[in-house]
Amino acid sequence: MADKRDYYEVLGIDKNASEQDIKKAFRQQAKKYHPDLHPGDKEAEAKFKEVNEAYEVLSDSEKKARYDQFGHAGVDPNFGAGGPGGSPFGQDIDLGDIFNSVFGGFGGFGGGGRRANPNAPRRGTDVETSVYVSFEEAAKGAKKKIQYKVISTCPECNGTGAAKGTSPKTCTSCNGSGRVTINQRTPFGVVQTQKACDACHGQGKIVEKPCHHCDGKGRIRKTKSVDVTIPAGIADGQILNIGGHGNDGVNGGPAGDLHVFVNVRPHAVFERRGNDVWCEMPITFAQATLGAEVTVPTLDGNVKYTVHEGTQPNDIFKLKGKGIPNLNGRGRGDQYVKVTVEIPKNLNAKQKELIKELQKVTTDKNYQKRKSFMDKIKDLFKD
Repeated sequence: MADKRDYYEVLGIDKNASEQDIKKAFRQQAKKYHPDLHPGDKEAEAKFKEVNEAYEVLSDSEKKARYDQFGHAGVDPNFGAGGPGGSPFGQDIDLGDIFNSVFGGFGGFGGGGRRANPNAPRRGTDVETSVYVSFEEAAKGAKKKIQYKVISTCPECNGTGAAKGTSPKTCTSCNGSGRVTINQRTPFGVVQTQKACDACHGQGKIVEKPCHHCDGKGRIRKTKSVDVTIPAGIADGQILNIGGHGNDGVNGGPAGDLHVFVNVRPHAVFERRGNDVWCEMPITFAQATLGAEVTVPTLDGNVKYTVHEGTQPNDIFKLKGKGIPNLNGRGRGDQYVKVTVEIPKNLNAKQKELIKELQKVTTDKNYQKRKSFMDKIKDLFKD
């Protein structure tokens, strides 16, 4: 245990992390070191196991409390210690109670607890994958077919790991329990611990003739596909949960879930802010000056809008109800259009002359911001 890293350090969180923070940190670390992303990388595989071990403890409120109080010794059933009072932590604490409460009777401190059955049905683990959708698909919803890798029960041996026509035998070393008891003599007396059986590796059964399809593992990795409904209004980074589409369970247990991380591609014109859609639209100098009917792009197609006379750069107008639908709810956001006024370039002689004529017939009353600025300058230099 001296070589084990602190579980909070493994997940990159502090001791005050909430349940959601723990879950988020686990997903990030598990995704970072997932074997599918690092095939054959033993170091990444070890990190992945370390992350899973840390999450198993910190996601369980009881185990977390034991860990916070006693460290790894509070959650490791292979930790052996004893004394006249039965515990190095104090005379009133029984290690057998600690491990029985945390591991359901695995601890060998007294040996009277209920032992877990290694061949009992166990739920499969969850699987994570990603899907990319366009801005419009996220706003309006879509159907996507997703392919991902899962661990599935071997179809040849139905998960037993034994070749066809044979079956696993009960381990004689542990009598099918998957664990063996070890007595350790210490200066304080004999301490009894349990560990996984070396003969059957904790399975309680031994496969004498392994299945050729799965090499006796009872499980294979395969690619699976599923149709996923992307709900209208989903945002970038949100997660869809699809029950029963994760890794197959063990010994007939139910399958885990599939977590689909949704990635929304950026749009060339639109930007999402909450459930509102924003865009910038350039208009001409003449349109801004005189007012005009302009065509505005929206998620529902082009619409007509009349900009008022004297529209200024960076003015914003709103198109009600043209934004993103509320996820799993009623209504939708709005669309905001920020106006940019484009000053003409590359004018010919006639065009320049017309601009000069306009300049001659306009006064400060036509340029309110300029008039206000000039008035401030006059006030600044008054005697």
